[in-house]
Amino acid sequence: MGWLRQWLGLPDTFFGLIHDTASIASLHAILAAREWASPEARRTGERRSLILYTSEHAHSSIDKGAVAVGIGSENVRHVPADSEFRMRPDALAALIEEDVAAGKKPFCVVATLGTTSSTSADPLVAIADLAERHSLWLHVDAAYAGPAAILEEYGHILDGAQRADSIVINPHKWLFTPMDLSAFYTRHPDVMRRSVSLEETPAYLAAAQQERALNYSDYSLALGRRFRALKLWFVLRYFGREGIAQVLRGHLRMAQDLAGKIRRDPDFELSAPVPFSLVCFRYRGSNGENRALLDRVNATGRTYLSSTVLNGNFVLRLAIGNIATTQDDIGDTWELIRSSVPRSTGSRA
Repeated sequence: MGWLRQWLGLPDTFFGLIHDTASIASLHAILAAREWASPEARRTGERRSLILYTSEHAHSSIDKGAVAVGIGSENVRHVPADSEFRMRPDALAALIEEDVAAGKKPFCVVATLGTTSSTSADPLVAIADLAERHSLWLHVDAAYAGPAAILEEYGHILDGAQRADSIVINPHKWLFTPMDLSAFYTRHPDVMRRSVSLEETPAYLAAAQQERALNYSDYSLALGRRFRALKLWFVLRYFGREGIAQVLRGHLRMAQDLAGKIRRDPDFELSAPVPFSLVCFRYRGSNGENRALLDRVNATGRTYLSSTVLNGNFVLRLAIGNIATTQDDIGDTWELIRSSVPRSTGSRA
């Protein structure tokens, strides 16, 4: 965790903890944020109307985490995004002011670096400014795109993350690590610990060196833990920073190459910017035709595309993240997609 923190350019003061998934890591971040804003809630269950803010394109796990913690789905504000699917700071500021005027208590904002649908990146610096101004806990969901910051030329994507109260990055998404492993960091381990602590440690959990030992079960809901760290250690130790950077640059290059082919093809169009290694695109036809195209391509068993909906349009998604993926694989997949458009749709291919 120390190696990964250093490679990402995060402060040494960030305390690291491994969870299984970003869903569970973000749930813990919301727990800590609740402890930060309303510490009495842990003991009495009582709380003021705490309000959480996140992008309309944030992962559904943020909403589920808020529900599980007891914040309530009605107290989650989905902040409108701009034309590139990034959270709008001006809209966030307006929502916060509305809630304060209504007597509610804003307590947490979750920014996303690499949204699930399009891998858009919320403006962390502007969001961090608002979080500090209103004393909000800032959690950064960098589960997908965070590893790109290992590259010197992409380090800027974490600008502002140094000011976050917590951040999650999933090595099992784009850092070659087998499922499951989610790296969670926080600037406030004391708050994290309080948020999941009992008033008194049960006798069956007490240890002779309890006050000196670092027991990760004190910082999470789970008491038992698997040895997840080993597989991440193997990846970092085997590839090294430069080896990982070489693979990531290859993925980014392949994504840009595919995006260029889509731009040049009159039958297809990009549906979102391509900041990382996910390409969102669609056939210039109806949503039904795009669904049929997706099914036809996946039925071949030669590749697998996923889908989403952006601006009301059914969109195909091609994600590049496997260490074995080559430029030839992407080229073959693109030709398969083009050849799978039936003539009856009026394709000009």
